[in-house]
Amino acid sequence: MADNQSQILPERQLKELEKSILDFMHTHGYTESATVFARESNNEGFIAGPTDRHHNLLAKKWTSVIRLQRKIIELESKLSKQAAELPISKANSLAAGEWLPRPPARTKLTQHRSPITRVRFHPQYTQLATASEDMTVKLWDSESGDFERTVKGHTNTVLDVAFDSKGAIMVTCSADLTLRVWDTTADYKCIRTLHGHDHCVSAVCFLGSDRLASVSRDRSIKIWDLSTGFCVKTLTGHDEWVRSVDVTSDSRLLCTASNDQSVRLWDPNSGECKADMRGHTNVVETARFAPPNTYASLRRLAGLPPSTDAAPGLFVVSGSRDKTLCLWDTASAQLLHTFVGHDDWVRDFCFHPSGKTLISVSDDKTMRIWDLATGRCSKTIPASQHFTTCIDFSSVSPLVATGSVDTEVSLWACR
Repeated sequence: MADNQSQILPERQLKELEKSILDFMHTHGYTESATVFARESNNEGFIAGPTDRHHNLLAKKWTSVIRLQRKIIELESKLSKQAAELPISKANSLAAGEWLPRPPARTKLTQHRSPITRVRFHPQYTQLATASEDMTVKLWDSESGDFERTVKGHTNTVLDVAFDSKGAIMVTCSADLTLRVWDTTADYKCIRTLHGHDHCVSAVCFLGSDRLASVSRDRSIKIWDLSTGFCVKTLTGHDEWVRSVDVTSDSRLLCTASNDQSVRLWDPNSGECKADMRGHTNVVETARFAPPNTYASLRRLAGLPPSTDAAPGLFVVSGSRDKTLCLWDTASAQLLHTFVGHDDWVRDFCFHPSGKTLISVSDDKTMRIWDLATGRCSKTIPASQHFTTCIDFSSVSPLVATGSVDTEVSLWACR
């Protein structure tokens, strides 16, 4: 029997098991059995004292196994429930493409101690990263709302968070003048700190898999080599604080928004400014390239003829403190449409996966849903008790997250 068992357990673990069994026998009065077992297992004379690590070890292990079994049963139950819902989700995939956030918020996440600056969903898992003026990034299970961990390292407000396409790397930037690179597969260990900006770093995005683009209050755009952490290029042209940065899916173009009331297009390889788009009358908080699945609606909105051209970067949308969002043609640098409806600064927005709507948030404490084909606000949702600062749409499940100055993050189910 010992020979068979030794094939399963290493010698050290086998001896620990034998001593734990002996302790159990002695503790519960199985004296004769203990004597025989001690002799056959070559453990004669062994009696575990109260401080011996083998004392009560068998009972503790047994209790742990029961807890694990219960957890497994709970997880299997959840998995079965999700599997049962999956056919329904597939059957309603067309309808799901039209799903929009519905009040009230499904979950409120409340562990931050200062205003929320950014919410960002993981690209592949049901995980949400939230950044705050409290100098931390917190990670949550976006389905259950359970808190997972706090990522610490910055020494001032964390202003932006970005994941690479696989979600293996997370990058954060801060008012402490640095960017930090975190390995999500190694318990979010900080693997690199990037120094080079002379003022707070406002925003960051991945430029392909091996480069980053960041913008700063120092009025510059910097391109970084992710593997070395070196700044390989600095782009200049904005006259004031650069607030946001976005990149086309082919990494061919960058767009930036600034306090100088402009939206600019850049070639990240040559450093050339390709366009300077002006029309806002106040600080431009954010600008993003419209995804190709929005082009049909945007062309209709702008009165442009239909086209099959789906090249990345044809249109940009920007949001400003002048309370509007603007649609720009990147080829001509012309303003095509102005979305009017918010009563205060527009702070952030995201495109709906259907390509038919845009969702924006504002200091007027609302989340507004815009029909991209007509330019009209189709729905206004009270989003928070204070200024609503940021928004993101999950690529994994029909969820929207918003963050606010009141330190709360809200998760909105779309249906």
